[in-house]
Amino acid sequence: MEKPREESQILEDLATLAASPGYVHAIAHICHRDNVIHIKGKLEPSDMDQLFSSERLNRTELTTLIGLMAKKPLNLSQQPSDVVEDYVMRTDSLMKELHDAMSYPMFAAMFEAVKAGKKPPDPWRGPGMREPIFYGTESAYAFQYRDFVPEKYEADDDWMLQAKGFTSGQARVIAKTMCALMDEKGTQLFADARAAKAQPETWLPAFEFSLDEVALHSGVAQDIVQAFFCAFLFKGDNAAFKEVGDFNEVAAFPLLPTDRGTVLLFLHYAIYEALYESPFFWMWDDKPYRPQAAKHRGAFTEQFAARRLAEVFGRKHVHVNVNLHRGKDIVGEADVLVIYGDRLIIVQAKAKKLTIAARKGNDNQLKTDFVAAIQDSYDQGWVCANEMLAGGCRLVDDESNEVELPASIKEVFLFSLVSEHYPALAFQSSQSLKFQTTDVIRPPFVLDVFLLDTLTEMLASPLRLLSYVKLRVAASDKLMSGHELTVLGYHLKQNLWLDEKYNCVMLDDSIAQDLDAAMMVRRDNQLGDDTPEGILTKMRGTRYEGLIKEIEARPDPAVLELGFHLLSMSEDSCRNVDRILEIITRNTQLVGKRHDVTLASSTPPCGVSFHCNPVATPEAMTVLKTHCAKRKYKQRAAQWFGVSVDPDGQVQFGVTLDFPWEPSEELDELTADMKPATQALNALHQYSRRGGQRKKLGRNEPCHCGSGRKYKKCCLN
Repeated sequence: MEKPREESQILEDLATLAASPGYVHAIAHICHRDNVIHIKGKLEPSDMDQLFSSERLNRTELTTLIGLMAKKPLNLSQQPSDVVEDYVMRTDSLMKELHDAMSYPMFAAMFEAVKAGKKPPDPWRGPGMREPIFYGTESAYAFQYRDFVPEKYEADDDWMLQAKGFTSGQARVIAKTMCALMDEKGTQLFADARAAKAQPETWLPAFEFSLDEVALHSGVAQDIVQAFFCAFLFKGDNAAFKEVGDFNEVAAFPLLPTDRGTVLLFLHYAIYEALYESPFFWMWDDKPYRPQAAKHRGAFTEQFAARRLAEVFGRKHVHVNVNLHRGKDIVGEADVLVIYGDRLIIVQAKAKKLTIAARKGNDNQLKTDFVAAIQDSYDQGWVCANEMLAGGCRLVDDESNEVELPASIKEVFLFSLVSEHYPALAFQSSQSLKFQTTDVIRPPFVLDVFLLDTLTEMLASPLRLLSYVKLRVAASDKLMSGHELTVLGYHLKQNLWLDEKYNCVMLDDSIAQDLDAAMMVRRDNQLGDDTPEGILTKMRGTRYEGLIKEIEARPDPAVLELGFHLLSMSEDSCRNVDRILEIITRNTQLVGKRHDVTLASSTPPCGVSFHCNPVATPEAMTVLKTHCAKRKYKQRAAQWFGVSVDPDGQVQFGVTLDFPWEPSEELDELTADMKPATQALNALHQYSRRGGQRKKLGRNEPCHCGSGRKYKKCCLN
């Protein structure tokens, strides 16, 4: 492997290039090329293809270039198009070289070890972490930074108004206006270029703003806009920015002043992220106000988590700041506790960032930062979970209300939540988090407020969200991805259930583009589909979906487990369930008697028995329980489910049998004449032959199952 040049040499060449006359026009060109998507009509996921290109410069790379350019006085002189094109070409070449240089230490150590016949060292230590931190895909959408600002800083508005001259809400309006103007100007330049059949001389006008136009379009008073400009205006020379990982002032002050009374803003993301993160550091410099700012920062994370989870589970199931009392002692505190049926979610929230030293590859600082942001919160959640499971604790929330735990707890999920963007969060967690599990306490789920927001937006029901979390933590040791949005995007496409034969699954970031498009439709008012095609769309309007909704409507442990089982099924299995429900409900309507079908799986042994009863009687419940017990024994299964529905498909009651199979002479006798449960397609076919229809159907007649297809093309086959 050929060793690339030193990073310092490459950065020196980049800094020299960035100081070239009119280099700002090359920056404008690259920002338009790599950050603008062109939409015709409604937004399609394919419109975002270029954002996942390996040739594109990401946001951290662009911020690096802007930071290097800002080290010298801004030169706006217009250059010939061939000069600007040369700037762009040289920039791309040097940035590729920089990427190779940052990756080299990681790969070189591995190659040397293999060459020497030794075990390769852990590549994700110290310098090896710089590459995924710098090049990792963003874990937050720009519009999330924008929309969370008022909620995060509302409690600090009095301080901000007095110290900076504007409130968080006003700042959001101004930033949103500037980004909208950027889009409008860029669109107009593009339209003019198409009409002229030539590229514009420069894309810079799309990124240049005057005080008057921002005040006019935002409707905010000019003095407030002036205060906003002043707060985010770059005023220094970025002298401290010498290498990747150093503090880059343009990240905190993204408005670059020109010599003609205007400012330049090149990225939506830049102003929204600065607006989300910078105010806290302003307040931190005010020592008397510092304790209040820290208190508000922590409260935001907890309150945000509680609000978003309450929108899914219902307010009565979500409790905030729950203290665990054992005698006179407080033995733990759960920042947010969700109790749903026999499932618990314990959320421990932190407001920690990755320090500059850690970003630069200091291994000790990386570990210290990770412990403060993630490990500590997990350890606190682990203590709370064990205290709750041990029994004898009295739980009291922040309003002094007693919180009652379920008599039996099936599963506990530990959420470690951070409020700030933490680069390569999923990756660092998979490499560094030390955790334990039990039969009840599942592996931890590490996430930030941005992922929690997206999860609760797309999986907006208790069953859907819990099912995803179950699948996600179960796959934590075999799944690799750049960030968690990729994993969620994969799940929404085709379910996250992973076959046990796979030891490692790597997901490409482009998998998330359907999710990205849907979130833009929901939050940025774009025309398009607000739900990715996949598990949330393919069964719409079916009896299967109706059954899921029925189960979701009530946190009954007996049917909750069945809901998880149904959601883990393949699309074919889901459609079989839909056809079964159609058959048994219609035939119960026809003859007024119970009808049932059982579906079974041999790997692993498990199954579901579906009953349709005209009336939900105690006798019908006993029949279902007995049927499930016998079927479970005959199949030698550890788990079996039963559900009874009425002739309209409404859930009456459910049964979950979840315990190891053991031989029994009594059950051997009871099941001696019982035939083994059939597989899905055979179950449908055999059921249709044994009285599920009143007359023999001709091959060309409509199928009895209600599919609308001919019998010969449906259940006959």
